[in-house]
Amino acid sequence: MELQVNGKAVQVEADPAIPLLWVLREVLELTGTKYGCGVAACGACTVRVDGLPVRSCVVPVSSVRNRKIQTIEGLGAGGKPHALQTAWIAEQVPQCGYCQSGMLMAAAALLERKPRPTDADIDEAMSNLCRCGTYQRVRAAIHRAAAGMRKPPAIPPAVKAQA
Repeated sequence: MELQVNGKAVQVEADPAIPLLWVLREVLELTGTKYGCGVAACGACTVRVDGLPVRSCVVPVSSVRNRKIQTIEGLGAGGKPHALQTAWIAEQVPQCGYCQSGMLMAAAALLERKPRPTDADIDEAMSNLCRCGTYQRVRAAIHRAAAGMRKPPAIPPAVKAQA
């Protein structure tokens, strides 16, 4: 079957009932998406499907044909980290790091939907579990990324001089 993963069409041979997580990790070798609980409770396996956060451990691969799948490997663009990835580092969010790819994917979906999220918006959207308890840092990083994504592009000095 054909899947659209991180902007590329890929052919996979897999049982249609196998969870998307295992196709990503074992067939496509995209190991940034993690297995946590296997019952969609923890969020370590969160990816985006058509922009929405999805717990890939319970989604049959057949249900995502012809849909845009984005994993943590596809979050940044052009070799540059996404604003969330930069904010994650600046706010020192990762501790053990296991839940981070799922957290980042859920946060990316949130910012796409709500570019100026409130604390309540973040708390509602971020249902991922973090055993290290970095929830306050996650919230701060999301606010930092949102602010950075809203800034207008800088005007190059040469253009300023002409104005």
